[in-house]
Amino acid sequence: KAIVLFSDLDRISKYLHEVCSPSSVHKNIKSSNILLDIELNPHLSDCGLAIFHERTSQNLGVGYNAPECTKPSAYSLKSDVYSFGVVMLELLTGRKPFDGSKPKTEQSLVRWATPQLHDIDALSKMVDPSLRGLYPPKSLSRFADVIALCVQSEPEFRPPMSEVVQALVRLVQRSNMNMRDDLSASRRADDSDQSDYC
Repeated sequence: KAIVLFSDLDRISKYLHEVCSPSSVHKNIKSSNILLDIELNPHLSDCGLAIFHERTSQNLGVGYNAPECTKPSAYSLKSDVYSFGVVMLELLTGRKPFDGSKPKTEQSLVRWATPQLHDIDALSKMVDPSLRGLYPPKSLSRFADVIALCVQSEPEFRPPMSEVVQALVRLVQRSNMNMRDDLSASRRADDSDQSDYC
């Protein structure tokens, strides 16, 4: 459900970046600006309001700013992609973007998590414990790949939002197909067990 929610949210960001004319840089993508309705449909709040803040970095919050965002004029579409990657990291790990109560090496979520995103053993240890292992390992790895692309330090290497959308949609579709396959295999096994008793 969480990945479905994020693919929907990503479509909203894609609309701002690639459908609107002229394109709109949100400048304030963070978890507290993602609102859910009663059916868990995401709504991105604060659209366009960040331009009224002189200091975007203070407005956005510690941990969400892309490295290039030392001043509001440096903010770009790729900076939104970075912030969205941080939100996905929050979802993956259950951690805050910056947590001063953690050891120094773990305070910045991006710095701590990024080196571990391509190591399957490290990745499984950094997943939010409240998920209790209820996720397909392949989907976890693919989700981590999308996050790693979004939080790259160089903006030119981050994908456009449309590519992030496509990657998340493919991930949801694969997960749904795998769940259907697992369910049908389970039903076949149940039918086989019942025929043994007849």
